[in-house]
Amino acid sequence: MTFGFAPPSTSSLATAARGGSRHGRLLEPAEWTAAGIPLLRNPREVVSGLHSRHTPVPATAVIAVLDPEERLVASASFVQRSTSADGWEYRNALLAALRRVLPHDLRLRTPVRTAVLMYCREGDERWTEEDGAWMWGLRDACTLHGLRCGAYITLTRNGWQVLGEGRGGRRPSSESRPERLGDTVAEFAPLSLSTGGGAAEALRRTAAR
Repeated sequence: MTFGFAPPSTSSLATAARGGSRHGRLLEPAEWTAAGIPLLRNPREVVSGLHSRHTPVPATAVIAVLDPEERLVASASFVQRSTSADGWEYRNALLAALRRVLPHDLRLRTPVRTAVLMYCREGDERWTEEDGAWMWGLRDACTLHGLRCGAYITLTRNGWQVLGEGRGGRRPSSESRPERLGDTVAEFAPLSLSTGGGAAEALRRTAAR
């Protein structure tokens, strides 16, 4: 299992100059791999379904909750713009989205549902500090909502990739047209989401019957 690394951006260098990556609120690739994130049985199906439901553009995060059979329970999408990669900010945005579409499972001793995150961004498939911050945010949001932390997926113009697993594909991509959803999917009206960490737009929730 290998990771590529993108050159640091200007914002990343500025963050480092201020004393590190926001107090370490990001996960390095090795930390993510060591966390034992459950593998998706059919990642392309999950990615294609979320892409069709939310048609993400760069800077769009899509958070989805799956049941033990990997069926979609709920999902939400929002645009998160930030001047620096801050896992705390991303955690708050993800947690707010989860609370809008799904009651928490904190009463359960062991989580039974899994949250996965697909983030559409510019650049290529190589890991960046922004990815590390989203990973940190996803893991923390899952803990606070009583969910298992699942896969982190990037969607770029080159296609999609499940970071830490080495699995990916060329379609869908951030530039491809969404596939048509089946008749078994129920769509809900768009909601709006506001977070303290910046503009968050176009929240949509969906659920599988």
